[in-house]
Amino acid sequence: MARQRQRGIKVARLLPVTRDAAQRGENMRRFDQKIASELAYAACRGAGAGEAAARSLAEATISAELHGKSAVGFRHLVDYLAAFAAGRIVGGAEPELSSPAAAIIRSDARGGIAQLGFDRAFKDLRQRCAAYGVAIFAQVNSYTAGELGWYVRRLAEGGLVALAATNGPALMTVPGGVAPVYCTNPLAFAAPVENGPPLVIDQASSATAFVNVRQSAERGERLPVGWAVDENGVATTDAHAAMKGALLTFGGSRGANIALMVEVLAAGLTGANWSLDAPSFNSGADTPAAGLFVVAIAPKLLTPDFAERLQSQLARLAAMGVYIPGRERNARDRTLLVELPTALVEAVEAYRDRRQS
Repeated sequence: MARQRQRGIKVARLLPVTRDAAQRGENMRRFDQKIASELAYAACRGAGAGEAAARSLAEATISAELHGKSAVGFRHLVDYLAAFAAGRIVGGAEPELSSPAAAIIRSDARGGIAQLGFDRAFKDLRQRCAAYGVAIFAQVNSYTAGELGWYVRRLAEGGLVALAATNGPALMTVPGGVAPVYCTNPLAFAAPVENGPPLVIDQASSATAFVNVRQSAERGERLPVGWAVDENGVATTDAHAAMKGALLTFGGSRGANIALMVEVLAAGLTGANWSLDAPSFNSGADTPAAGLFVVAIAPKLLTPDFAERLQSQLARLAAMGVYIPGRERNARDRTLLVELPTALVEAVEAYRDRRQS
């Protein structure tokens, strides 16, 4: 990833339209990882992000794309860019870290991005986990967290088991409800696997991500049944009506229960805004002041051969036809390309060009 100020960004040449993109009527552009990272970094800087925040966010954005989480990759990066420009994210904010107990790190993001606070605490969090067996990272006052799997995956790559929860502005209602009461309130889990990438489970409490509904509205596409309700609480497949209404939880009341659990961890324990009190992530000038809760566990203190046992168990489950998340691609492959719609690239480039002009 680019570690120095970027004065000029080389843009990948336009390649032929992919089959899926052609079906959607979209042109696509493919970037190698270095150029994609440089583009994300330069766009963040152009939008008003400080150097450290731009580096953290570019890295997290590329990671999301490489792990198949495009909804929280470049598609969500444009929300960050608009937020930097509007002041919803304080571009030069430096997280304030404290330690109320030996195994706890508390971060006040001070209106900045969640990723930078975690970056600043990451080494210390791992060391405390190694020393005490368990360590907690709790953060307040940040913009929304992006790909939640990014946080736990990094810990699992260092041999730790990790669980994370985060919230944000209310976008989702519950069965029988009308008004949004929770954000999409994702939960992520990761564990180390011998001779392979970590097991990572990252899913929202909602039936889909907000950016998917927004994209469907932009394309004039219908939504699947069960994704959203309109402003009157009536189930809808109209994406524009859903944008005025609310997302639905997955699995009915069970998803709502998980959303509440995440809310208690991410907002209750950390002291962050409840979703009902969080300002919008895509309008206004106030930060959502979202919360992030991460707990890391040193598995070898309990089971020395944990990673080997998990590798064997996952192989056994896969042989029985069980889907194991994240095994479809090797995101460590540096030759993987980042493929983005041309319109999205142009939106990102517009922020990059602000800095170059």
